[in-house]
Amino acid sequence: MRIYLCASKSFYDRVPEVRAQLEKLGHVVTAPNGYDAPAAETNYQAMTPQEYADWKTGMIKHDGEVVKANDAVLVLNFEKNGQQNYIGGAAFLEMFKAWDLGKKIFLLNPIPENMLRDEIIGLQPVVINHNLSLVI
Repeated sequence: MRIYLCASKSFYDRVPEVRAQLEKLGHVVTAPNGYDAPAAETNYQAMTPQEYADWKTGMIKHDGEVVKANDAVLVLNFEKNGQQNYIGGAAFLEMFKAWDLGKKIFLLNPIPENMLRDEIIGLQPVVINHNLSLVI
């Protein structure tokens, strides 16, 4: 299966381990958008508001293309700044795009208790609780 990893930049240090485990299970893994250039967003935020908006628009479009090219998304939702199972805006949009395209959606940890909880429930992700063998 082709799997796209969705994750907050603050979780990028955990991507190699998850990726290696999934590849060992026979999956083809696509790293999170921006994984190879984590400072890009900060650099664009320092530019004009229009330049940043244009960059962000391009990133959102690219996310959709990457989701479309994969069979599933796996959201790496760890604790961030005291919030358990954090899912940020970009990961949520990637989840929605996967749902819209009929792709499988997996969460590494349970659905977070936050303002997006009901919408995430509606996307009907499979919570795997760190058991990567459930990504099928």
